Amino acid sequence: MAYVISDACVSCGACADSCPVSAISQGDTQYVIDAGTCIDCGSCAGTCPTGAISQG
Repeated sequence: MAYVISDACVSCGACADSCPVSAISQGDTQYVIDAGTCIDCGSCAGTCPTGAISQG
């Protein structure tokens, strides 16, 4: 199951920089994770300063 980004996202970009498969991109109001590309590694969740990323 892919990771998801909650409304706690502050759009800092740390998660996008840490994703090894570039599954994270800037959405309209916050960053979003492409579930089809996400490999469930969790590196994004470990870098998020606000804890906005969790396993969906």
